[in-house]
Amino acid sequence: MPSQKQLRWSQLRVGVTVVLAGMVLAVLIFLMSGTIGLFSPTLRLLVYVDNASGLRNGAPVRLQSVDIGNVQQIRITDHREEDGASTPVEITMKINTKFQPHLRTDSKVLLTTAGVLGETYIDIDSTQATGPIVSNNTVLPTKDVPNLQDVVRDSQSALQNVSILVKRLDRIVAAVENKSGTVGELIYDKHLYNNLNRTVLQVNALINDVQQGHGNLGKLLKDESLYERVNATIDKVNLMADNINNGKGTLGKLINDPAIYDNANQTLTKTNQLIDGVNRGEGALGKFARDEEFARKLDRLVTSLSAISTELHEGKGTAGKLLNDPALYANLDLLMVESRNLVAAIRKNPKKYLTIHLKLF
Repeated sequence: MPSQKQLRWSQLRVGVTVVLAGMVLAVLIFLMSGTIGLFSPTLRLLVYVDNASGLRNGAPVRLQSVDIGNVQQIRITDHREEDGASTPVEITMKINTKFQPHLRTDSKVLLTTAGVLGETYIDIDSTQATGPIVSNNTVLPTKDVPNLQDVVRDSQSALQNVSILVKRLDRIVAAVENKSGTVGELIYDKHLYNNLNRTVLQVNALINDVQQGHGNLGKLLKDESLYERVNATIDKVNLMADNINNGKGTLGKLINDPAIYDNANQTLTKTNQLIDGVNRGEGALGKFARDEEFARKLDRLVTSLSAISTELHEGKGTAGKLLNDPALYANLDLLMVESRNLVAAIRKNPKKYLTIHLKLF
């Protein structure tokens, strides 16, 4: 039988073994669950958010999705941003110092969820950061990321819109089934179907007539003589174009003869010279265009002619009476009639009017 002393010593050894095994197990669990070594130097960073979004102590902290530390502490404070917005949740992060050169004071902190229903972790974005390197207890800014609740909240409005749309479609389908509206009548009206069927039959008959060469359209499609005439016309047009390109005929000479171009160019040059001379007041036409005295004379002449025309129209003066007096017109008409009668009488009996009698004493 073992003594009492031996039993106490055995129990002590068992207790020491259990304690050491627990310590080893705790260290292994820490090393397996954490990203920082037991004796690795760490850096303490802070971030303030309005909602922890299910983040827990020990959650991983990642830089561009690479593990660099863990969440050390989450607590409620009275912190507010510079614009007055409340951010009461303080998150303390423990970062391995070997990643310190990659972290800037303007690096953005995002609370991200691993998958749809995964745990929440911290992801730091430094792709556009240009500030100085972080130090211990640096407060990093945050970047809003829509979480699952935001997605569900937004999807609710979308689902409501879809529900409203489905109800409207149900009403439209019900109206169509009740033969209401234009669409309902188009679908259920047999008279419309019969008319459409007759129209299709007529179109088919028209197509058959065209294929058989009946009617004007059928002749246009089936008559080979029309094709030959069109082909001959195209040949003539091509021949005409070739003659023009070769300088034959009047049109060909107009297009290809350089002498005509030279003459036209000279004519334009002379015309420009003439216009320049007129603008400078040279020659009779230039004086007409530039001489103010001539313009005044011409204006007086036009005014005088207008006054004369007005007086003639009003019957003033001899010429006006000649144009407007009906008695003068009647007298002139009578004189013309008597003159014609006299000429006719002379032609009828010239001896009576052309006989000359001489009397001497």
